[in-house]
Amino acid sequence: MEELLHYVWKHKLFTLKPLQTTDGQPIEIIDPGLANMHAGPDFFNAKIKINDVTWVGNIEIHQQASDWFRHNHHLDPTYDSVILHVASDIDAVPTRSNGEIIPQMELHYPPYLLENYEELIRADRYPACFRIISQLPSFLLHSWLSTLQVERFENKTQQIEKHLHEYNQDWEYAFFITLARNFGFGVNSDTFELWAKSVPLAAVNKHRDNLFQIEAFFFGQAGLLQELPVDAYTENMIKEYNYLKQKFGLQPSSDCRWRFLRLRPGNFPHIRIAQLACLYHRSQGLFSQLMEAESVNELRNLLKGGTSEYWLTHYTFGIPSPSHPKTISQSSTDLLIINTVVPFLYAYGKHKSNDALCLRATQLLEELKPENNYIIRMWKECGLEASHAGDSQALIQLKKNYCDLKKCLYCRIGYEYFKKKEI
Repeated sequence: MEELLHYVWKHKLFTLKPLQTTDGQPIEIIDPGLANMHAGPDFFNAKIKINDVTWVGNIEIHQQASDWFRHNHHLDPTYDSVILHVASDIDAVPTRSNGEIIPQMELHYPPYLLENYEELIRADRYPACFRIISQLPSFLLHSWLSTLQVERFENKTQQIEKHLHEYNQDWEYAFFITLARNFGFGVNSDTFELWAKSVPLAAVNKHRDNLFQIEAFFFGQAGLLQELPVDAYTENMIKEYNYLKQKFGLQPSSDCRWRFLRLRPGNFPHIRIAQLACLYHRSQGLFSQLMEAESVNELRNLLKGGTSEYWLTHYTFGIPSPSHPKTISQSSTDLLIINTVVPFLYAYGKHKSNDALCLRATQLLEELKPENNYIIRMWKECGLEASHAGDSQALIQLKKNYCDLKKCLYCRIGYEYFKKKEI
């Protein structure tokens, strides 16, 4: 339970008896330091006093003292800066790379902490901390949600940066991949991302004034033109795609596994691809327009979608249906804003060192209603209700990055749970 030892050290949950090193010298923990999430000692820049001598440096924590040698820290100069080794089971004496002995302290976690931790980990109710949520101060919850929202921005920024790295810093292409993924609305998200990576967007842009050709690019690369019922539209589209295929050396994606089971017809991949084609035909410089939009309504108008005439009477190729407009609902448009536009606005702001763009990303979330999914409904049942989309994004972050991973020790609600149980 090394994580618990980290928790005890970080929050200074020490026993009431005087602290001392394993060789009997009195020790005072002035500052436990900053937790290190990367390689190297566990806590940086700690400040301690041993026998009236003040030391500033790093702290390393292990369950067993012999872990110091099992991890080869005694051979690594990086760990020469450690001023105190902390362990629960003292079965060795740690040394620096030059053989010098490092001061060591025995540390145990309080019994109540282990009991509460195991209670959270083993609880059959989800989330395990549901009992105390309604009792917590609103300021504490609001502060934690604000932190989680920033964390979610950072996570999504990392994904955007990954796409930028893969595609030579092409912001429009990275945006197209992210937008396409979110057009999958969960069920087909992975497949839409694979499809988007197969679309030669630079070639598409050369034919952006011709909707039928954009459709041919999109449907052809999706592998949806190979087994079709025959009608005039599909025959012409196959001919058009074969022409584009030869012209640009295209190869349909072989990895697209489109799902239709339990999907409403309006969510069929054919309709979503047709809507994307219409969107890219209608909006020249879509990425720039979205980054420059100043209101939610302006963004909604840019993303409101639509299709070509053929898709008014079809949900798949060759099978007619009653005429019905295939526009994107406002709730779906808002999800595209939340999951695509807002993260890109934030990432672009960081790239340009433009705090105004990052602030606008946050403000847009606060102007949108919270998402309505099982995660948000679960938190509402526990007494934690989202006021806007910023809150709902934070609650999704909380579940996926803390609750699902059982990282209660790193959660502020978990901290309050331990504190309440102690009393």
